[in-house]
Amino acid sequence: MVQAGGVIDASHAGAMLPELVVRNAAGAELDLAIIEGPVLLNLWATWCAPCVVEMPQLDALASEMEGEIRVVTVSQDLRGAEVVTPFFAGKGFVHLEPWLDPETALSAQFSEAGQLPLTILFDASGREVWRVAGGYEWDSSEAIAAVRAGIAAQ
Repeated sequence: MVQAGGVIDASHAGAMLPELVVRNAAGAELDLAIIEGPVLLNLWATWCAPCVVEMPQLDALASEMEGEIRVVTVSQDLRGAEVVTPFFAGKGFVHLEPWLDPETALSAQFSEAGQLPLTILFDASGREVWRVAGGYEWDSSEAIAAVRAGIAAQ
């Protein structure tokens, strides 16, 4: 079992959600800069053990907080849809969409070392509230309370 070791870090608070377009396997686009409402952006990869552990938890959090926040998971897998599509198909996520960033532009922008998982909470105006580098128990009552407190404070 992979242990969640990430902690909430507000040292980057105020940074803007980047102007970057991600795509899914079908070619649909999501412009991160124009998402309305608060966003919990998760950067992950299929080869990252803590990331794989978090995905069902993020799906549960997205279910619990539906209408309050959008959970956006963006794969940093270099092989993109080739590995992400079967991963999603096998897991049966209900509230997560398989967005792709095979050029790893997001992890390069947010983490010099490209550490994964990396999850960042942005408020409704697109400003960073806090981030968690490393695993975190996203379906815990503590995580849900932290997300609610983060978006309420803005």
